Amino acid sequence: MKSRLQKLIAQAGYASRRQAETLITTGQVSVNGRIVTELGSKADWDTDRIAVAGKPLQRERNLRYLLFYKPKGVVSTLRDPEGRPSISDYTRLLRGIKERLYPVGRLDFHSEGLILLTNDGELANHVLKASTALPKTYWVKVSGRPSEEHLERLRRGVTIDGRRTAPAQIRWLRDAGASGRARQQAGVYRTSRENPWLEVVLVEGRYHQIRKMFQLVGHPVEKLKRVAIGKLTIGQLQSGKMRPLTEAEMFGLQKATPRQPRARGKAGAPPLAAAWRSPERQRADPAGNRSPHSKRPTGATKAKSGEPHS
Repeated sequence: MKSRLQKLIAQAGYASRRQAETLITTGQVSVNGRIVTELGSKADWDTDRIAVAGKPLQRERNLRYLLFYKPKGVVSTLRDPEGRPSISDYTRLLRGIKERLYPVGRLDFHSEGLILLTNDGELANHVLKASTALPKTYWVKVSGRPSEEHLERLRRGVTIDGRRTAPAQIRWLRDAGASGRARQQAGVYRTSRENPWLEVVLVEGRYHQIRKMFQLVGHPVEKLKRVAIGKLTIGQLQSGKMRPLTEAEMFGLQKATPRQPRARGKAGAPPLAAAWRSPERQRADPAGNRSPHSKRPTGATKAKSGEPHS
């Protein structure tokens, strides 16, 4: 049965549907040897030869779903033209995973927190698109103490870059019910009257949205941490580390998205101890594998930019 090319590319785990559309319109996709640039074009897995960037497109068999705690000072893309640390510096340390994982959504360079990594383009599409987007929870430290009038204005929605933001949930972190252990885990040890922490829940993810919202009411963001994506929480995950989703988390994610992830693959990586080695262990590895923050070897080719970043 024929399906739209962007859907097949997403099913293959090569890219999300949105990214697949860009691949098509820029002439990087071919069907049976002919370049296709029309977004409405269709193909059949069983009878057509589909290629992306000149390489045959294969159906993805092993679907992977991991949570990553992006540290501050890391771009949430696979490559960065400026040579800054990127997510791929961490995913390449995973052992036993050959699939290409990419981030679902973004966090800006100066923010930290939870990012979902997967090779399931269909799931990524449902998580990202506006009509089915999962709510994302942030803990935000701002300069000064916003008035209740300012917070209510942000809750209702404000105009940023010519567009009005969707309604948001905003409350003081001390009123959000987060345990002391959870706050400590996220680096929130105490909140002062002068520089308080707030919990912000958004159903959209525009460029630097939270920073622009609070800047608009005169209270610039000092720190920003994403602590949850839907019901996926940061828990005890340490900065710079990642782990596969549990069965319960996968079940919840399937219920939260209109089309559940295909069950033909694995729910996550191999056991974390086998799949992930910390930078410290990498530096001690006699095989010569580099840590995420080690310098590139002299003469290494500079990676081209992959996904857009905030």
